[in-house]
Amino acid sequence: MSRIARSFLFVPGDRPERFSKAAASGAHDVIMDLEDAVAPAAKAQARSAVAAWLGDGGRAVVRINGADTPWFEEDVVMLHAAPGARVMLPKAEPHSLARLAQLLPQHAVIALVETVAGYLALREVAAARGVERLAFGSVDFAAESGIADEGEAMTGIRIQFVLESCRAQLAPPVDGVGVEFHDEGTMQADALRSRQLGFGGKLCIHPRQVPAVNGAFRPSEAEVGWAQRVLAAFELSRGAATSVDGKMIDKPVVERALRITAESAVDGE
Repeated sequence: MSRIARSFLFVPGDRPERFSKAAASGAHDVIMDLEDAVAPAAKAQARSAVAAWLGDGGRAVVRINGADTPWFEEDVVMLHAAPGARVMLPKAEPHSLARLAQLLPQHAVIALVETVAGYLALREVAAARGVERLAFGSVDFAAESGIADEGEAMTGIRIQFVLESCRAQLAPPVDGVGVEFHDEGTMQADALRSRQLGFGGKLCIHPRQVPAVNGAFRPSEAEVGWAQRVLAAFELSRGAATSVDGKMIDKPVVERALRITAESAVDGE
């Protein structure tokens, strides 16, 4: 991919009139949802609509139904005809990921971890075949675990997603949705907190959340300026010990500066 996916916008699979709007929202990835957003009676209709979008060259992640549901296999069959689509597996656990990898071995997978069992097997999930990224289904996880997603209650859980992603050499994980989509300050603060914990993106349930998420994950002018000074000083020193802003520059600092510079250039943002 030529850009770093920070914002992931859900759109119900049975609402094809919203597909183009979602694609034009500024979200880095659109997730066409066949699962929670679609009633059982509309599953077949949603599957057909998503298949038509993908067949016409549309780009999307597809959240299929869970491996323990009666719709899973039909969702998988549909995706055989869309080899370029990525798959989001809900309630991802080692056994369901293994089954998906057998059925769709060529598709990249975003493992949406939202059960206690999935979280406790996070290392196995991150190492599963086909998984390119972890995502935290914080709403469902809170409901099952009884841990309120308020304040710092889930900070330790979130950090584990970041650490296991790093250990497995995956892209930084995607944090769960925020329920606020009216107050821009609240939305941006929520996304900024995710970034500070080491996440690389965030799930969105409304187009209004997209600019706030993109803005929160975009390096600030101050960060970009610091990175440019670090790289300039490092080049001038030809790799010898030097300092910027009164602080010593070493390899990890230079790597962070390179990462900030690369992220600031994403899609010309």
